Amino acid sequence: MSAKELIRTPAVEDYAKAIFSLERRSEQSVSTNALAERLGITPGSVSAMLKRLGELGVISHVPYRGVRLTEDGRRIALEVIRHHRLLESYLAEALGMPWDRVHAEAEVLEHVISEDLEALIAAKLGHPTVDPHGDPIPTAELELEEPLTDRMESLQPGDEGLFVRVSDSDPEMLRYLAERGIAPGERFLVRERQPFGGPLFVLFGEREHALGGELAGAMRVEVSAPHGAHSRTA
Repeated sequence: MSAKELIRTPAVEDYAKAIFSLERRSEQSVSTNALAERLGITPGSVSAMLKRLGELGVISHVPYRGVRLTEDGRRIALEVIRHHRLLESYLAEALGMPWDRVHAEAEVLEHVISEDLEALIAAKLGHPTVDPHGDPIPTAELELEEPLTDRMESLQPGDEGLFVRVSDSDPEMLRYLAERGIAPGERFLVRERQPFGGPLFVLFGEREHALGGELAGAMRVEVSAPHGAHSRTA
């Protein structure tokens, strides 16, 4: 098998995508243990695959710190992320699939979609810039812009703004939000914050919701009238 053929395998794409995500989260090299936890496999299996990725030029090793994607590896990651998020958008908008189910379907289809089909889907949807969960879609030139956002859990009473993004990793969380009519693009106002790690009471439209724990941590917002300073990340 040639290097080019190996690069296009689902395993290589999954590793590139996972490393890309971890790099952007910490802006540091990615450790074997962090990658193993992300992929749900053993550190030993990760180490063996990283050796192959290094031989292919997909990653570079940073002594005693971990690995980083090379430019080729970054392009692989962005291509598969574009496929994934366009597929999620198509499944949700064109086929009416609930947003809590599109992630799992796109995880499979992202590895087999052709560039021609990718272009057709993008054109059919009007070249969307975000997927159903608010995640930005890389451009056809594989450029990705992720605006700075705040975690909902970091907000204080009086803060208001726009709910823009939510993690797609937990279908139950997405179903919970959908059942309450909360989706990216909705404006909000924080009415109250319970002490000692308690929930936020947040107004969406005319309805107030208690949001806390994992859910508030997974929701990303753009604050338009901040009450205080927050921890902002891309």
